[in-house]
Amino acid sequence: MLRRTTLVAASLLTAGVLALTACSGGGGEATPTATGEPDPDASVAIRLVLEPGNLDIRQTAGAALDQILVDNIYQGLVARTPEQDIVPSLASDWTVSPDGLTYTFTLREGVTFHDGQALTPQDVVWSLNTRRDTAEWRDSARLAGVTSVTAEGQDITLTLSAPDSTLLWNLTGRAGIVLKEGDTVDYQTAANGTGPFVLDDWREGDSITFVRNESYWGDQVEVAEVVFDYIPDNQAALNAALAGEVDVLTGFDANLQEQVEANGDFALVLGQSTDKGTLAFNQAPGSPLEDERIRQAIRQAIDHDAIIEALASGQTQFGPIPELDPGYEDLSDVAPYDPEAARALLEEAGAEDLELTLTIPSFYSTTIPQILVSDLDEVGITLEVDSVDFATWLTDVYTNHDYELSFVLHTEAHDFENWADPDYYFTYDNPEVQELYAESLAATDESEAADLLQQAARIVSEDHAADWLYNGASVVAVGTNITGMPSINVNERLNLAEIAKSNG
Repeated sequence: MLRRTTLVAASLLTAGVLALTACSGGGGEATPTATGEPDPDASVAIRLVLEPGNLDIRQTAGAALDQILVDNIYQGLVARTPEQDIVPSLASDWTVSPDGLTYTFTLREGVTFHDGQALTPQDVVWSLNTRRDTAEWRDSARLAGVTSVTAEGQDITLTLSAPDSTLLWNLTGRAGIVLKEGDTVDYQTAANGTGPFVLDDWREGDSITFVRNESYWGDQVEVAEVVFDYIPDNQAALNAALAGEVDVLTGFDANLQEQVEANGDFALVLGQSTDKGTLAFNQAPGSPLEDERIRQAIRQAIDHDAIIEALASGQTQFGPIPELDPGYEDLSDVAPYDPEAARALLEEAGAEDLELTLTIPSFYSTTIPQILVSDLDEVGITLEVDSVDFATWLTDVYTNHDYELSFVLHTEAHDFENWADPDYYFTYDNPEVQELYAESLAATDESEAADLLQQAARIVSEDHAADWLYNGASVVAVGTNITGMPSINVNERLNLAEIAKSNG
């Protein structure tokens, strides 16, 4: 949730999803096939886990906002599919100069905001310039290398001071969102975008409702409304599904597959994701985790296969880059499960009776802490678990770096930058990694950029900068009368442009 961390917890920012239209990014894996015709007056209820504190997509951090607002309410010049492909959105096409310094986008005509006002090229220029120049707006630094944004007719031109291999990707997220210049909307509680849905109602502590945008510039959605029901507890969500109160469960527990599928009304769908169950090590001077041998010992004491078995979903991950992202490499050779080797490392470090505290947001289940306590106890490490509310975690861990070990689920794709930032809460500082990341940014060839990321990621893992307990799956229980429900990376972005519901 926090773009430089889209942190999540519980399998979204908590416990825990596109088909591509001709005009916008949508998508996903196969979901159950409904037998009836789509009902254009249907309401689809989708269970989500973590409710946003407010709706200000400009300044408020959190995956809970990106998940529902980007693509559905707000759009940029370009969008991304769950498979990480960059596709047209408000721009019908674009070109990049051979030197990587000039990007020219053709803005669509006939696009209107939800308040009925027309989208103009000046809105785009103002949005990108304001994002870049307003430090309080999330991801403003992602446009720092853009020296000018200009419009000539429907052409929008971005000029860079140096090549930036991440620019297009950044424009698919908050950095690229196009707002109405001079808009007076109260962003805390309301929204005015160009997307296929319009914000209709927010019942704080309960639900958020979107309705179909009847004036949408692209293909209109096939449902009248979508209701996001915020139900943190998986058992409560299961009960709601079985009672017919919700049509889709995201952030679900794969261990409950038999129960949710029992009456034939739902099917469990597992999709890939960039969710990274990250065990952070505070390596600040004076911390026991400043010693690389202790960090390696912790990693080799943890049975990652047992975690996957306990979750009944996902796959192991031994480095900072998940399989969906550029630069991925199987790094299981770096820290294989070996309790005996872990005990030897602790003895070498003089830390046979080490006591550590794990700080974890309270909305996570006890599964991960229980495994960690047991595995570390086997090698002589006593682990105390401090379960805190998320606001406390943000203050103590994310902001003040006041922790020893911490666990959260980072959902953001393409977020290797956090390992090249010594001020990030990971407290990892390696100049070689920072240089490789800078070289990757400057690369004008995609394969070269990915190769540099791969080199950097191996160093991060070999430094035992953290432990990546698992690469989570998107676990979605979908009603058999629902089609077009995304199933890839649903914790990060949930594009509902193709969702439909039938009566049979």
